Amino acid sequence: MRLILGLAAFLVAAIAAIAFAYPAAAAVACPSCYGFADMGGNLYLENSMTPQEREDAQAIVAQARDRVKTFYGALDGNPRILICKTDACYDPMGGKSHGIALLDKALFLSPRGENAVIAAHELSHIELHSRLGLEKTWNKAIPQWFDEGLAVNISNDPRYLKPEGTADRCILEPEANMPTTRNAWVESAQTRDLYAKAACKVSRWLAAHDGAQGVVKLAADVAAGETFEAAGR
Repeated sequence: MRLILGLAAFLVAAIAAIAFAYPAAAAVACPSCYGFADMGGNLYLENSMTPQEREDAQAIVAQARDRVKTFYGALDGNPRILICKTDACYDPMGGKSHGIALLDKALFLSPRGENAVIAAHELSHIELHSRLGLEKTWNKAIPQWFDEGLAVNISNDPRYLKPEGTADRCILEPEANMPTTRNAWVESAQTRDLYAKAACKVSRWLAAHDGAQGVVKLAADVAAGETFEAAGR
């Protein structure tokens, strides 16, 4: 009995430690435990949202999904989407960011990221990760600069690209060596410059590789074991 009680106490402590260290992952596992209401369709909204705010959030998610689906033709990913209306809700999940994507499983949007552009940006990450598979995503088989630049292009973010229809949408010329890992990207992306440079590099890649079809092929080839360098030529 003591052994059973000891194991039970250990499990409770372990779960509490995980929830403390990784609140975003814990919230994905149990949205209601963190104050999110289930809206259906894998969408969860902070309980404090008014009916109008909930309606607006649902419309934003629908627009974002349509934008990513229009690019790919179909959506492979079906992440849990959790939207916070207050900083008290979001700060433990993603700090001061606009939004975060968790592999191919879930995404969070902050009060600052509750718009179709940011939502589509995060959904773009999820869709690419879903097509790559968990192992390739975890091991960063696709460099971070490509993942981020693609998300800017799919979301059509006007902060980092010239308007659609412009022959060359680049605002800034890309660098020869761009951050390939998530940590390196976060350390470097303190200004808008890095996103604009990545967006430029990917927009030119898309123009040279049949746009969305090139991305679909690239993801399939990398998922099958090719390197990004070989698949992306």
